[in-house]
Amino acid sequence: MPRMTTMEAAVAVMAQEGVDVVFGIPGAAILPLYKALSQNPAIKSITVRHEEGATHSADGWARATGNVGVAIGTSGPAGTNMVTGLYTAWADSIPMITITGQAPRAQLHREGFQAVDICSIVKPVVKRSFLVMEPAQVPWVFREAFRIAREGRPGPVHIDLPLDVQQAMIDYNPETDHRLPVFPMPPYRPAIEKALDMLLQAKRPIILAGGGVINANASDVLRELAEYLQVPVSPTLMGWGTIPADHPLYVGTVGIQTQTRAANQIFLESDFVLAVGARFAERHTGNLEVYTKGRKFVHIDVEATQIGRIFQPDLGIVSDARLALEALLETAKSRVARQQPREWVERVGLLKEAKDRRMDMDTVPIKPARVFKALNTVFGTDAIFTTAIGLYQIWSGQFQHVYKPRHYLVCGQAGPLGWEIPAAIGVKCARPEEEVVAVVGDYSFEFLMEEIAVAVQYHIPMVIVMLNNGYLGLIRQPSKYQYDMNFGVDISYGMNEDRGMDNVLAVEAMGGLGKKVMNPQDLESAMRWAQEASQTHQLPVLVEVFIEREADAAMGPSLDQIREFDEVIDRDIALASERQ
Repeated sequence: MPRMTTMEAAVAVMAQEGVDVVFGIPGAAILPLYKALSQNPAIKSITVRHEEGATHSADGWARATGNVGVAIGTSGPAGTNMVTGLYTAWADSIPMITITGQAPRAQLHREGFQAVDICSIVKPVVKRSFLVMEPAQVPWVFREAFRIAREGRPGPVHIDLPLDVQQAMIDYNPETDHRLPVFPMPPYRPAIEKALDMLLQAKRPIILAGGGVINANASDVLRELAEYLQVPVSPTLMGWGTIPADHPLYVGTVGIQTQTRAANQIFLESDFVLAVGARFAERHTGNLEVYTKGRKFVHIDVEATQIGRIFQPDLGIVSDARLALEALLETAKSRVARQQPREWVERVGLLKEAKDRRMDMDTVPIKPARVFKALNTVFGTDAIFTTAIGLYQIWSGQFQHVYKPRHYLVCGQAGPLGWEIPAAIGVKCARPEEEVVAVVGDYSFEFLMEEIAVAVQYHIPMVIVMLNNGYLGLIRQPSKYQYDMNFGVDISYGMNEDRGMDNVLAVEAMGGLGKKVMNPQDLESAMRWAQEASQTHQLPVLVEVFIEREADAAMGPSLDQIREFDEVIDRDIALASERQ
């Protein structure tokens, strides 16, 4: 049996599990792992500037690949800095492993330097946390961590490694070890039959496609089912890309913030919802009474405790999303012929046309919608976008077009500011041939802007498009309308065209490139310049767009309010019909 250090065994396991890059910061309590990494060319190590940045980069890598991302830090504050990233991955069902060093076992109860019970700290936001006390357990703990991260509802796992455990020698043969199997949950066939009965009986059904469809790599089956039965599809924000934005069955996103007016109206007119891999988050549902009244629900989710958590569906099915959709498609093909578009599908098309929002404004200062028109125009269907939380994310959800799964990546549930740039770094490391664009706000940019130095150091090209309004915009809007104040939300101070920090200068100081845009006629040319410059110089490139400072995003109890506009909607549809 070969003899090696525990960390050499751990690195061998990671390589076998499909990890080709890790993100982290070396420190005294984790150096044995870094020594093992230095000896294994199969895994590239990216040194970040903050441990939270490491977790977000590993998160982006995992979202882009569907594999388990890995972030590494030393003991003490390195682990506590990772908590936000773990929470983000846990909330969005992203498979990830964080690894921290720890004081030697004999010091754990003596308040040793940087010795903190990180396993207890992260426990609420991970699927499992391990403190490895026996060297011989190391390879098997790593194997189990990867299995747990992948199985069922994906999520993060944490491994804490005392220094003396890392330095120990063990007997281990990678050639006789293998990845632990993951068994996707199959659906109960009678439940599938019942779900299909309900769908076929409905007059105005829709399919609600959540992030679980993407996690299960089931977008192709979902589209085939929708096309076979001619059922419109509304993806949640986490499910963007499950169906292309230009598909005739594409509805748009329902919600109170990231939504389209047509999608909300279509949802209210529906009488049946087949929800697959969706969790009915608050920003999606809004008022539950309005959301559920008048329609039946079938909820398919891989985690049993998600069913009934927000409201009780008419039918719950515990299953892997792909296996459930395959079963539905197989059953449908055995029972009915391929369907032709019905009146409901035609109405969906009319509603989308009638309620489409204008994006071609050429006024100065620049309207936010105009920025997303430029994004939709310049970047092709293969571009991968990352975005975080703020008014810019809400505008993105209302105006941006996405065509493929794993091409629109957003920290949906936790919403940490600063996520988009380190996530984009992880995405680019995972998909080096793809174009990667981070859409950011000026305030979120400042949270983890130091990670731009990582992209410069490792020659990671990407485009950053910033919407700068000099405000904590998402807080300014409710502060103004709900509390009648404008307190603590203005971050402008007369340096960058009265918008605060000179963001282009900051990027250039770290070795990147940047350009400011103040006129809408310059948007497309600036974005094309950034495309070319990022590839030519293999650098991150910022396009900073100065938008209208007081611009608001359309949000609120949209499903409640939309009934007030029925007459206007019907008039618009009638006009659209006449134009046809």
